[in-house]
Amino acid sequence: MEWVEAACRQGARKAAACAVLGLSVRTLQRWEQAPSQRDGRLDGNRMPANQLSEAERQQVLAVANQPRYAALPPSQIVPRLADEGRYLESESTFYRVLKAAGQMAHRQRNRPSRPGAKPQALVATRANEIYSWDITYLPTLVRGLFFYLYLMLDIYSRKIVGWQVQERESSEHAAALLAEVCVREGIEAAQVNLHADNGSPMKGATMLAMMQYLGVVPSFSRPAISNDNPYSEALFRTVKYAPPYPDYFASVPDARAYFERFVPWYNEKHRHSGIGFVTPGQRHRGEDQAILARRHQGYELAKAQHPERWSGTTRHWNWIDAVYLNPKKGQSDNAVLAEAV
Repeated sequence: MEWVEAACRQGARKAAACAVLGLSVRTLQRWEQAPSQRDGRLDGNRMPANQLSEAERQQVLAVANQPRYAALPPSQIVPRLADEGRYLESESTFYRVLKAAGQMAHRQRNRPSRPGAKPQALVATRANEIYSWDITYLPTLVRGLFFYLYLMLDIYSRKIVGWQVQERESSEHAAALLAEVCVREGIEAAQVNLHADNGSPMKGATMLAMMQYLGVVPSFSRPAISNDNPYSEALFRTVKYAPPYPDYFASVPDARAYFERFVPWYNEKHRHSGIGFVTPGQRHRGEDQAILARRHQGYELAKAQHPERWSGTTRHWNWIDAVYLNPKKGQSDNAVLAEAV
């Protein structure tokens, strides 16, 4: 107000002086009528009380760009820090700081996820209750020639319970893999539902006979729908967009050697977003509930140290008690659970 008044005494027009300051004449008139009131503009430059300092922003960027985190998004970085007993900033704060620094490009090779169609409605409330499996191509040195990766996972824990690399697709290989998994996991008759698509290895006579012999209950995708097996498709995406995944495999032994390293990493190191960012192995063994409880305690301690940085409760490290494959349209999760029981 003093600057505008001084400019007008020197011959300037009030509207031009306000324009230089980024004000409207009407705003200046309101200030003149009540000079004791605070700035009421919605876009006024007021610093929030919980704003990060420049040093804290640089710390977030430094952690996010460490070699061990460089290929991970904040959704994977924050749980790993929590497992170390370290709270730096919230996941949303990580995203805001990275965006402000121009580092919001995808940190992995995968594209944004796409919603998949829903298969037969089933629910898993513990490990070794619903398995999903599929076969995917592995590139070789010869264009048009592929090896085949057989992967079987538990949808409750997301653990890879069995895998093979073969030169061809066959129900014989699939049956051998299923028998191996059932022996290793101690599966009893009628304990497991096995979900798959309608491929020939999945519905071959040898595979169906093995399922009947072991007492495994079959579940199949709808005909002519390629994306009715979302858990296996999501796992294949994780496999093929992992940073060390090669452009091709020179031989079957070469591919098997790679997956002998990948599967332990995935089961025991990878924090899975669908199960509360614990590892599949931890959830399969029933350790996830205690881990999530410890994370919650760590966040409550961080909130007690800096309460001004929380407008409400801390992040919910909730335990996921059931996993669904996939509820029918218009059918609630409770209805699926009741139907399964």
